[in-house]
Amino acid sequence: MNNHLRLHQWRLLAIFATLALLALGATACVRPVLPTGSDAAATDVATAPAAEPASGDTTAAAAPATALPAATEVRDGIPVGFTPEGYAFRGDANAPVTMVEYSDFECPFCARYFVQTEPAINDSFVRDGTLRVIFRDFPIVELHPNAPAAHLASLCVADQGAALYWEMHAKLFQTQSDWGNATDPAPAFERLATEAGADVAAYQACLADPAAKQALIDVAIADGEAAGVSGTPSFEFQTSAGDRYLLVGAQPFDQFALYIEALAKGEKPPVAAADPAAETQAELPPWATAAGWQPDPDRPGFNVAGDQYRGNTDAKTVVMEFTDFQCPYCRQHTLETQPTLDEKFVDTGDVLWVFRHYPLSFHPQAEAASVAAECAANQGKFWEMHDLLFQEQESWSVSEPRSKFLELAKQLSLDAAQFETCIDDPATLQSIQSDQQSVQLNGTPTFVIFLNGELAGQPIGGALPTETFVGILQKVVDEANK
Repeated sequence: MNNHLRLHQWRLLAIFATLALLALGATACVRPVLPTGSDAAATDVATAPAAEPASGDTTAAAAPATALPAATEVRDGIPVGFTPEGYAFRGDANAPVTMVEYSDFECPFCARYFVQTEPAINDSFVRDGTLRVIFRDFPIVELHPNAPAAHLASLCVADQGAALYWEMHAKLFQTQSDWGNATDPAPAFERLATEAGADVAAYQACLADPAAKQALIDVAIADGEAAGVSGTPSFEFQTSAGDRYLLVGAQPFDQFALYIEALAKGEKPPVAAADPAAETQAELPPWATAAGWQPDPDRPGFNVAGDQYRGNTDAKTVVMEFTDFQCPYCRQHTLETQPTLDEKFVDTGDVLWVFRHYPLSFHPQAEAASVAAECAANQGKFWEMHDLLFQEQESWSVSEPRSKFLELAKQLSLDAAQFETCIDDPATLQSIQSDQQSVQLNGTPTFVIFLNGELAGQPIGGALPTETFVGILQKVVDEANK
């Protein structure tokens, strides 16, 4: 197998690792990552050691953890302070293990970690001097529009002391549901700052000139991206020897304990080291290859992998959409965002758009809807049925949707007998289920973007605002046209 194919396979394996984070039962808010065109950006696997080469030697690429000044304050019996760069920390400055937490105050998984896991970590490892925790701001504005303002508010409270900062930090997570969807969260943040004990006039003065605080946030985001962070919460463990490991998501306490206890003993955490030589031998599913995207000469509208597509089959940019006809967010994307994407990118020939069924188990009629779409596809009317299914989603989301599907088929002037035979054929559903098994994903919609056959950034999860998706895709198309 040539090196290029090995690299391509390794990148596709990165897709599967990242898709796991996008599941509805996931543990991290995943940031839509814009493609950079660099190999490093395309091959990051979030759950791998952050700086560990394939050989397993982690010392070559990582500098020793930075020594911190002694804490000058105490909150809840734990020493607290700031790094020389201005980042809040808690714990003994001489702790053998450092955990750098990249977090987003509006991320629900970050709040879950704060509520469920952080107290146990404090009691078990921070209080006894084993662990120090450095907090780094990583607001994901694409997913959490109020997060940047929350981080600025916390840093303006930080000007008045470390203990006050950690109090504000706690209040932001505790009240996330109150301000997360607010049109203007500023009054809520000021109230929280007051409750934390901050001087309001000083807090307001800081917010009036936020450039220095924004610079701190920007540096934190850049440092996180350099460490391989693409979602929150993410935790980079560092030792005095320079070893660094990345743990992603609101993992259970036991997982954190395994890392901390091993590193405190000078051992590697129990993470399976990536073995490209072994893993890249896995055969890629046809849907993930350029060969699979080619038109099937025997089935108009289908590609060789068996998926429906539209757009220029010679386009350098390919978007793979995983969706569920009964998913409300998939409907939102299809009706609100997709028309603009079609107009700007698909109809112009810049993008090949490929559709893949991914009916979720908790949407009871999603599989039946996928079957109806496939049976319409057999008569050359997939996209017409696709649009109707989303437009009429509420009408067929009932216990017995068969009659409604037959009505939709009649609207499209399909051969009724052929359509009924198809939807009653178990092989139709089996084909959809078989395709679904090639990737583990429980969250829809999810979009994987390829540039020149290679993964372009991280997969996009969720129904993004139209302007956000346009911005992401435009960068890829611009790169393709260079």
